[in-house]
Amino acid sequence: MINFFKNYAHRLLGLTNNFAYVIMLTAAHDILDTDSDNSTNNKTMKISFQAILLADILPTLVVKLVAPLYLQSIPYSILVSLVVILGAASFPIVAFAGSKLVWLSLTGVVFASLGAGLGEITFLSLSTHFDKNSVSTWSSGTGAAGIFGALSYAGLRAIGVSSKTTILLMLVIPVVMAMSYFVLIIKPESIKKRQRQVNSSEDDEEREALIPHSPIQGFFGYIKYFLHFQPLLKFMIPLGTVYFAEYFINQALFELVYFEDSWLSVGKQYAWYQVLYQVGVFISRSSVNLIQIKKIWIFPILQVINVVIFLLQIFLHFNPSIIVIFVLILYEGLLGGGAYVNTFYRISTEIPADVREYSMGVASVCNSIGIALSGAVAVPVRNYICTL
Repeated sequence: MINFFKNYAHRLLGLTNNFAYVIMLTAAHDILDTDSDNSTNNKTMKISFQAILLADILPTLVVKLVAPLYLQSIPYSILVSLVVILGAASFPIVAFAGSKLVWLSLTGVVFASLGAGLGEITFLSLSTHFDKNSVSTWSSGTGAAGIFGALSYAGLRAIGVSSKTTILLMLVIPVVMAMSYFVLIIKPESIKKRQRQVNSSEDDEEREALIPHSPIQGFFGYIKYFLHFQPLLKFMIPLGTVYFAEYFINQALFELVYFEDSWLSVGKQYAWYQVLYQVGVFISRSSVNLIQIKKIWIFPILQVINVVIFLLQIFLHFNPSIIVIFVLILYEGLLGGGAYVNTFYRISTEIPADVREYSMGVASVCNSIGIALSGAVAVPVRNYICTL
């Protein structure tokens, strides 16, 4: 029974951590509320959507680059509380700002992104205090967020609930996160010991070493931080490459792969692409307890091959069946989710215990770097293809 509640809580933490991120992307059109079809408004909407995408990605990247320097000097209770507050603030800001105050809506999106980034580092580091199943259950929850986040928003909108009310209803998510950590999770002694060490005045020397109080200390802190990258590069480079290729497909190529003679409209084809991708991510992120793949370098190779296949489809139209594309997109999601969960599973089992907590936080930056670089490349590539 104890293990049931523990694993269930880790799933909920993964689900709730990524939920706001998914909601903001799913609600992007409603946040902008651009109904006109004229070219000026279409151009404005394209630029604004790119701004939402950047607001949902870049703050996560920044917090992942900075937070590992300070993470071990802050109690988990404070970190989780901050994640909850950021998530809880994002929903009402976006809901009440709407399309009239786009800059304020973007601020809400930034809050959601900061919360998701800090949450990922915090909960991955937290998982090192539990058994190896915690990485699997956390990853499974993050995969579920993509499906349930998009479906919950789309479902409420489909039955006539306004975008403002729908976003406000999502305030239940930060509450569930807080309940999961502060009520459901049974804290092991190692977490309690960590918190006592952080709070104890007897550990001043250790805390001085952890917290940079001057530019010089901060500089050497960053040197130490980046030195820890070296043994992690064998995990980070494959995962970052997978995410670059994966999000390049999603942001640049999905919209360009469509079938005019399909039983589905172009818009519905794109919607099903997103659903099948999220299903693939969820399945593979839930699979590590059944199958572990140690040769994680195979994931970026296969995902780059997917990029080539999608480009060939766009230029040559060699495949006449949308079913084949459906299968390929499901496979793309399986590769992305598989790379994520197997990477962090290997770190949790292979990195020495004394630096494992720190390493989980540091390694989590690579997927955000891949997403950010992909976003920078995907838009101009897509626009160039459209001009051919």
